Amino acid sequence: MAVDPRQVLAGVLTVTMFVMLGDMIKRDHFDTVESAVHESSKVVEHTIASVAKGADGPWKEDGVTLKPCWKKTVFEEADESLGYVTFSLTNGPEYHVSQIADAVVVARQLRATLVIPDIRGSEPGDRRNFDDVYDVDKFVTSLDGVVKVVKSQPKISARNLAVVRVPNRVTEGYIADNIETVFKTKGNMRLVTYFPSVNMKKDKERTDTDSVACLAMFGTLEPQTEVREVVDSMIDRLKTLSKKSNGQFVAIDLRVDILEKKGCHKNGGSESKSCYSPQDIAFFLRKLGFEKDTTVYVTQTKWHSSLDALKDFFPKTYTKESIMPMENKEKFLNSDTTEFEKVIDYYICLESDVFVPAISGLFYANVAGKRIATGKTQILVPADIPTPTAAPEEFVSSYVTKKNHFAYSCFC
Repeated sequence: MAVDPRQVLAGVLTVTMFVMLGDMIKRDHFDTVESAVHESSKVVEHTIASVAKGADGPWKEDGVTLKPCWKKTVFEEADESLGYVTFSLTNGPEYHVSQIADAVVVARQLRATLVIPDIRGSEPGDRRNFDDVYDVDKFVTSLDGVVKVVKSQPKISARNLAVVRVPNRVTEGYIADNIETVFKTKGNMRLVTYFPSVNMKKDKERTDTDSVACLAMFGTLEPQTEVREVVDSMIDRLKTLSKKSNGQFVAIDLRVDILEKKGCHKNGGSESKSCYSPQDIAFFLRKLGFEKDTTVYVTQTKWHSSLDALKDFFPKTYTKESIMPMENKEKFLNSDTTEFEKVIDYYICLESDVFVPAISGLFYANVAGKRIATGKTQILVPADIPTPTAAPEEFVSSYVTKKNHFAYSCFC
């Protein structure tokens, strides 16, 4: 007797669903999906793709670019400088924007002169000039009339310099209570921002400090020309590889070293995870309807065997090493510092059609803020999906759906 292939397909899916439902209570959803796919990978993969693909697929058009709510005319001309505030940029661009915002806010309230920061890596002696990475003229010009900025480090004796730690998103009250007296006593200050938590939520009421922070965070940093050209060439390459999806591509913040440190563990008592493995991300994207020929960029610098699980589902998965022009690799990939790599990742993730943070944290939060400002709000936060398919809009970042990101305090 002939067997109808549709009956076979229906039977496989039915068994898969019962296995998933029975196991869901006891195990992580992705464990169940993984076993089901390995048992009937070709049939289930084809079905996921067929069902999830809507009329327009998972891709969405960009929204409207928002306009800044702050105006430089609201800032009064800074008084004569009473001393200097120095600081360094560390840990990558997602930290840089926050460190700059805090330094500008502090210098503004203290009526101090801000010194252009240097950029320091994780190793001793790993130091770069600001203009090695960023456009120094853009930085100085954008802060004209807000704070006085000097490009060279002044000679300050140790006894006239206070080293002060401030929490990220420092407030007027904190500066008044904890910093002003120290600054008046010493006359100069070296600022170190620490991050007690990732706090990029919108304030209930907009303050003058918010206006200064908005300008500093969203209006001061741009990559210098050579870095910008490398980023543009890589984005052009990704778009060329994405002809079947009209030049659209997905960028995923997925760094193996961080995944290994975090262990992709669950947050205590919560069903959400703090990070997702390459295989987790592969299942997530396929269930949202992304086709096998989708072009995927990952922030991992060089290929790692764990990425094979992602490439099995999306063969057009690339790292910096595979798409960066050969003539740029010596400087930007083979140097003794990772600063260039971090900046390149940051700006590619800002401009991709879809951004997926496999890792929670400040990179996700600050990339989300910049994307909100430019209308690129297709930011899909991974989750364990127990069903064969799901709608992408169900997984758009709550920063966007709830409009609770700090960016919404800065843009209209």
